[in-house]
Amino acid sequence: MGLTSALYTGLSGLNANQYRIDVIGDNIANVNTVGFKGTRSLFQTQFSRNFSLGSSPGEREGGTNPMQIGLGSVLGAIQRDFSSGSIETTGMLTDLAIEGNGFFVLHSATGQEMYSRDGSFSLSADYSLVSADGFKVQGYGVDENFSIVPGQLQGLEIPLGALNLARATQNVTFDGNLNAAGDAATSSSVLLSQILSEGSGGPDATALTSLTNLFDGTTQLYSNGDVITVSGIEKGGRELGETTFTVGVDGTTLGDFIAFLDESLGIQSGGSIPGSPGITIVNGQIAIEGNYGSDNEIAIGPSDIVSSGAVQQPFAFLYDATATNGGHADGESVTTNFILYDSLGSPVRVSLTMVLEQKATGGNIWRFYMESPDDTDIDLAIGTGTVTYDSDGRVVSSTGTQLSINRADTGAADPMGFDIDLSTISSLADELSTLVQTTQDGFAAGTLSAFAISEDGLIVGTFTNGLTRILGQVALATFTNPAGLSSITNNAFITGPNSGNPVITAPMSLGAGRVLSGALELSNVDLSRQFIGLITASTGFSAASRIITTSDELLQELLLMTR
Repeated sequence: MGLTSALYTGLSGLNANQYRIDVIGDNIANVNTVGFKGTRSLFQTQFSRNFSLGSSPGEREGGTNPMQIGLGSVLGAIQRDFSSGSIETTGMLTDLAIEGNGFFVLHSATGQEMYSRDGSFSLSADYSLVSADGFKVQGYGVDENFSIVPGQLQGLEIPLGALNLARATQNVTFDGNLNAAGDAATSSSVLLSQILSEGSGGPDATALTSLTNLFDGTTQLYSNGDVITVSGIEKGGRELGETTFTVGVDGTTLGDFIAFLDESLGIQSGGSIPGSPGITIVNGQIAIEGNYGSDNEIAIGPSDIVSSGAVQQPFAFLYDATATNGGHADGESVTTNFILYDSLGSPVRVSLTMVLEQKATGGNIWRFYMESPDDTDIDLAIGTGTVTYDSDGRVVSSTGTQLSINRADTGAADPMGFDIDLSTISSLADELSTLVQTTQDGFAAGTLSAFAISEDGLIVGTFTNGLTRILGQVALATFTNPAGLSSITNNAFITGPNSGNPVITAPMSLGAGRVLSGALELSNVDLSRQFIGLITASTGFSAASRIITTSDELLQELLLMTR
């Protein structure tokens, strides 16, 4: 009986050491597997055969210990070591390593959720961030404003070369110096046309006169369908854009035309704007009065307003010699031209003119005039306001700095609103006024050209227009007992009965580690320790086999006694 038991005891030793060799073999085979976590085998004694359970001490004798013979060993547990492996830099931006706790969250094609420390990711044809087996890396997406949407996992995408982005201008800043020693504006340009009549030899034309009944003395100026083109007019030496007006069959009047011309010239009127700017009809003459400031001087040449009709040059404008300053604009002023962007990234041309409006004790007042030829409602003027300075030439206050440009029928957001900041423009005595636009936060259309992944898992994309936007955030899963995870193929794990539920969060929060881009976590297998274990396991296997051979020899001797 004893020899037979010894045979099975030796067999249990063979099995136990064989399991250990299996575990060591798996560890050594995966010594170069990215993110692999090594395991170890733990053994326990098998149940024992009891000859005596022992006895307790009495008054006259001591107690005795149990008499037991063990019947071998069994595999007690296989434990996985989740300590961190070494970090190797690879230079590939899609490679990710976790420093600390946590697992990457992956979804298979069937929707199964898996967890892995293997961060050897790449981009698929549909721009998805995927593992080597094509499993999609999960994380948090962004809304239309490129803000992270927490709590909702989705596959991460990095659309290099495919995502285009623009941003409308919202803020514009200026710098420069406005010459405080200049002359304050006191007059504007005043231009008069020839005397116009209603009908041939009729009374002076008025705003209600039909364009088809408008005469220059005895000459009819327009017919139905004539197209009036306004181009080449200069304002402060700057040539204004081209606009057109069609003489309609529904009775367009001279008043309609001068309203159109007023918008084409960008004359700003109303409120506290000095002078009487605008276009009126006085004694049959079209009277154009512009805004103050030499940079608002309007000059209309003989061919700047032409018609497609028989009379191609219907108007001849001259400066009003009887007006203040001979009909010319005066006053210290300066203009700067710059580009803004609408929501589609289309460039929008804008100009800013500053005019010294008032010189006073304790500080001057300047007025700005903003214009845009790309305003879709034809009106060149988009706003005006004032800037008040103190005696040190510093801005005290400003008005009218919230502006908008119409972008109707362009596909862009309409209107395009933006704020201007004039607070850094000084007003000190100098030979000339200077003005420049320093910054604006709009961008033309750009394509996603590069990206980076930060330690907190944020994927930040860089566009060809210089814009940067958050594209998503890598998520990590942590477990109460990672050793309770069940290992599957593809270097991944799934939840087990003793792992606890996953806590999915952003890196560096709720105990999750940080993410390192361009790096991979190597296997945590200690090769030298595995070789030592292999020696002790093979020695234990050999020793257990000796028990079997020795028991066999003794049984053979026992059989020989019967002969």
